[in-house]
Amino acid sequence: MVTRIISAVVGIIVAIGVLFLSDTPVYDLVVAAISIIMMYELFAAGGCMKNRFHAGVCFGFAAVLPFLVEYTEAMEYIWILSGFCILLMFAGFIAKHKDITYEKLSYMITAAIFSTLPMCCLVSMKNLSDVHGICYVVLCLAGAWLGDSGAYFVGTFMGKKKLCPEISPKKTVEGAVGGVITVGIVFAVYAFFYHLVQVQRGYEFEVNYIFLVIMGLICGVLGIIGDLSASLIKRQHGIKDFGNIMPGHGGLMDRFDSVLFVAPFMLFVLTYFPPFK
Repeated sequence: MVTRIISAVVGIIVAIGVLFLSDTPVYDLVVAAISIIMMYELFAAGGCMKNRFHAGVCFGFAAVLPFLVEYTEAMEYIWILSGFCILLMFAGFIAKHKDITYEKLSYMITAAIFSTLPMCCLVSMKNLSDVHGICYVVLCLAGAWLGDSGAYFVGTFMGKKKLCPEISPKKTVEGAVGGVITVGIVFAVYAFFYHLVQVQRGYEFEVNYIFLVIMGLICGVLGIIGDLSASLIKRQHGIKDFGNIMPGHGGLMDRFDSVLFVAPFMLFVLTYFPPFK
C-alpha cells in the first residue's frame, strides 16, 4: 500500500508539471510517450514484439499523431497518416506472411488505435478553450481515475455482490455504484471551486452543475468498462499487470485503461455541450 501511495504521489506531481507546460511541445511529447508505452505493453502481452516492422509502424503512428492533432486542424492529414500506416502494415503482412498471422496483424492495429486515439483526445480537449482547456483535461482524468478510488473504498467497507468475478474478482456491484457516484460528486465540487478561482481572475461564466453531475456519472460507468476491458485482455493473456513502470500500480496501460473510453466521450460532450458558458 505504501509503495502504491508513493507511486501515485509521484505520478500526480509529474502530471501537474506536464499541465503547467501544456502550451509547449512537452505536453504532446508526453501524450505520445504514454501512447507508445501503452502500445508496447499491449504488444508485449500479445507476443507481438518479434514483429519489429509492424511494431515500428505503430510506434511511429503514436509518435506523430499527437503533434498532428496539436498543430493542424485539417483532419485530412490525420486520415492520410492513418491510411498510410495501415497500408504499410498490410504491405508488411504480404512481405512477411510466414512470420505474422492475420489475427496478430489485427491485434496490432487494434492495439495501436486503442492506445493512441483516446490519448490524442487529451490534446484536442486542451485546445477546446483558452480559458477552460486544462480544466477539461483535469475533469477527464478525474472522471477516469477517481471512480476507481471511490469504488475501492466503498467496495472495501460495503462490497458484497461480485460485479464480474471471472474478470476482476475484487470488484463489487456496491463498489462500482459508489465509484460512479463519487465521480458525479467530484465533478460538481471541482467545478464549484474552479468557478470561484476563475471569477477572482476576472473570468465570468455560468456552470451547469446538473449537466456536470450527469457527465460524471457517465464517466464513472465508462471508466469501469475501460478497466474491465483491460482486465479481460490480461486474463486472456495470462498476466497480472501490463508492466511495472509504476510500482504498486503496474504499467501505464493499467493506469490509463479507464481513460481510454472516458476521453473520447468527454471530448464529444465538451465540444458540443460545454458546461461552462
